This record gives sequence, structure tokens and C-alpha cells, in this order.
Amino acid sequence: MLAINDYDSLDPVRADCNQCFGLCCTALPFAKSADFAFDKEGGTPCTNLRSDYRCGIHQDLREKGLKGCTVYDCFGAGQKVSQVTYNGKDWKSHPATAEEMFAVFPIVQQIQEMLWYLHEALALEVTASFHNELRVQIEECERLTRESPENILRINVPELRADVNKLLILTSDRVRSQIQKKSPKKTRRSDFIGANLKGTDLAGSDLRGALLIAADLRGADMRVTDLIGADLRDADLRGADLTGCIFLTQVQVNAAKGNSSTKLPSYLKIPAHWVK
Repeated sequence: MLAINDYDSLDPVRADCNQCFGLCCTALPFAKSADFAFDKEGGTPCTNLRSDYRCGIHQDLREKGLKGCTVYDCFGAGQKVSQVTYNGKDWKSHPATAEEMFAVFPIVQQIQEMLWYLHEALALEVTASFHNELRVQIEECERLTRESPENILRINVPELRADVNKLLILTSDRVRSQIQKKSPKKTRRSDFIGANLKGTDLAGSDLRGALLIAADLRGADMRVTDLIGADLRDADLRGADLTGCIFLTQVQVNAAKGNSSTKLPSYLKIPAHWVK
């Protein structure tokens, strides 16, 4: 079975909140909704952010109506901006940098997410023929995230994403070709919202950017699927098999519903809020 052969390679793009100045809790805005109990403007600290930059209700976010916080991941951008870009100088002690820091953070977050996908692609044996190209792109993304704040704010993110996407599409083609069957005919993404896909054979499918919101995927065969950018909010993955799927993140898993019978790639965790 296809598998990532080096899980440690993903460590540089894992969040370390202990090294961050609470940037996701401050820089980003959110609106009162099913995911957030109240409105918050960008650049304004969340009322639950403590003086040490930790969340005061981290263990109770879902119960307090802040489910949206539990399905966010900065992919290591928080600690990189805090400790590298600003050399450990926090926005409280250096308020003149606050506005700039809050603008830099989402740009670095997007590049760090690209790095997650690139590192995952590089760790796959099936991509060996273009490992050099992946390494070059990783080095370029890393270089950009370590630029000065002024230069980071000038980065053309859509252009960079287009370059990265070429390698990710090639990765997807190589990975999904391991399952010797034709992928299902492409369906309009909106057709998947609330769709009954229980027990469906989706193995080897291209589900890039698919809207699977509240879809019934119980017992579905989703092995070796491409799930980059797929919206899995409230999708029911109980008993589904996602073994060997690519570009699936912990954020997407956290947003879905599942249980102990759901099979995930081994570098992802069963969320605490999933049923047993």
C-alpha cells in the first residue's frame, strides 16, 4: 500500500503554539456563526487570549461555541513569524510592529501550507523521479518565509501557488495511478454537498477542492484519493477508509465527523471529539 516513508519530514510545518505570540487569535477576523460564538475584528486579540499568548478555554472551545478555532492550523507560520521574522519580539512589547506582523502572518501561513503539501509529496516513493524539482520548490518557499517583513508583503502568493500546484498535480497523478481503475467521472463540486455517498467506491478519485460538506461518506472507500482543499465540514466519515490518501490535513479531519473505525493516514490523529 502506498504510504509516506518519512513522517518526520512534516515536523517543520507543524504548529508549535508555545513559540507563537497568539497570532491566529489576534491577526485573523471571524464572524458570529455556527463556528464562532461572537464577532472579532482582525488585529484584535480574542477575549480568551491570555497574557502568555495561550488560549484560556482551549480544552472547551467546542463547548463554548468556538468550533472554528479547533479546525484551524497555521502549519507552523505562527512560530516562524514570531521567532524568525520578528526575532522573538512580541507585538505587545513592540506595538509599532503589530499591524505589520498581523499582515505578514497570513501570507506566511499560506506558504507554510504549500510546504506541507510539498514535503508530503517529497516523502512519497512514487514521486522519486521528480524529487529534485520538489526540493528546489521547497527551498524557494522556505527562502520566501525567511525574508524580511517588507519582502514578505510583496510576495505574489497566487503566482507561487501556481508553480507549486504543477508539482502537486503531478504527484496526484502518480499516486492515484497506483489503483488500477479509472477515476469516476468528475462531478460538479456542489453536487457533493449533503450527498449520499455511503459505501461508495471513491478509491483513486480526484477530489481536489470538492465540496463534501455534510456528505454521508460512511463506509466509503476513499483510499489513495487526492483531497487537497476538499471541504469536509460535518462530512460523516464513520467507517470510511482514507488509507493512502494524499494532501489531507488535520484541519480537514477535525472539521469532519468520524469514529474509531475511520481509517486515516498514520500521520493524522483521530480527533478527540469524534465518537468512539
